[in-house]
Amino acid sequence: MQLFLLLCLVLLSPQGASLHRHHPREMKKRVEDLHVGATVAPSSRRDFTFDLYRALASAAPSQNIFFSPVSISMSLAMLSLGAGSSTKMQILEGLGLNLQKSSEEELHRGFQQLLQELNQPRDGFQLSLGNALFTDLVVDLQDTFVSAMKTLYLADTFPTNFRDSAGAMKQINDYVAKQTKGKIVDLLKNLDSNAVVIMVNYIFFKAKWETSFNHKGTQEQDFYVTSETVVRVPMMSREDHYHYLLDRNLSCRVVGVPYQGNATALFILPSEGKMQQVENGLSEKTLRKWLKMFKKRQLELYLPKFSIEGSYQLEKVLPNLGIRNVFTSHADLSGISNHSNIQVSEMVHKAVVEVDESGTRAAAATGTIFTFRCLGEMWRTFNLAVTIHQ
Repeated sequence: MQLFLLLCLVLLSPQGASLHRHHPREMKKRVEDLHVGATVAPSSRRDFTFDLYRALASAAPSQNIFFSPVSISMSLAMLSLGAGSSTKMQILEGLGLNLQKSSEEELHRGFQQLLQELNQPRDGFQLSLGNALFTDLVVDLQDTFVSAMKTLYLADTFPTNFRDSAGAMKQINDYVAKQTKGKIVDLLKNLDSNAVVIMVNYIFFKAKWETSFNHKGTQEQDFYVTSETVVRVPMMSREDHYHYLLDRNLSCRVVGVPYQGNATALFILPSEGKMQQVENGLSEKTLRKWLKMFKKRQLELYLPKFSIEGSYQLEKVLPNLGIRNVFTSHADLSGISNHSNIQVSEMVHKAVVEVDESGTRAAAATGTIFTFRCLGEMWRTFNLAVTIHQ
């Protein structure tokens, strides 16, 4: 058995649920956290969330996958604020923005609205989303870029001494750990000695099931990683009325398990051998169709208690979605700084999810690292300017 899970609002996804009984067929974990796309993208030619998912799955076909498209897409949108020419076009087209029907301003206003709405106090679950900009004095950022980051993306700004790589890395990692309630630690494992700016996005989610699973009902059961590989896992179970549908076109069944508040986990159970068909057919349109088609049905649900972590170097993945120039010497980031030799050297993403009898805790962060290609010359220029000023 293979299972795919998504979550709605932050549409989250774990795996391994089984309906009625636990079938001994191959099971893989496919987990992802995503936003409801229409909240952000006014008109789309592509489906960024699932295009990215398929790119990550293709790069690591035998691994569990967990990531946050809302964190990654917001980071790219912020990056586009300071990009120009083909660099900007690649980012916007990669995100799926149809510039013939929608404006770039609508994209940024959509994210601004999302930030404002998701950070409102709410009953039932915790959800926080935010951004930060860490900058060195060696680089003069464009005032319009900094203003847009603060106004549209509500970004915090912090002065950072990147000449002290260990200190700068600790400053940024401590910030991310605090904002994600300790779930994302060591977002940065190392720091490029030429780094001058780092842009960070974070998201944290915590919710309780509307009806919790009974701890006494959790028992060790076989879990089929593949048809030949079996492991013992703590399996939760509960009989209840759930939202349910059978999608014959994609050969899968879908169960919606509600959280307290306005969020729902979607468990997708492909028919045997149909995991690839389901993955290829996933889209925002498909999810919206499912949400309209749900009917209440009494089911016995089995769900493994689990935690998953995913770490990705997005500069190696995003070129598959057409976003290339920003990671090369062809990058046009003149809207961020008037220094022509600035580029993005790395875009790191880390995400974690924990699912147990009480509910779900999940967090993710994305770090975009800007460097100068010829930093030695920049330091000499900067130091000379300081000397003259003194």
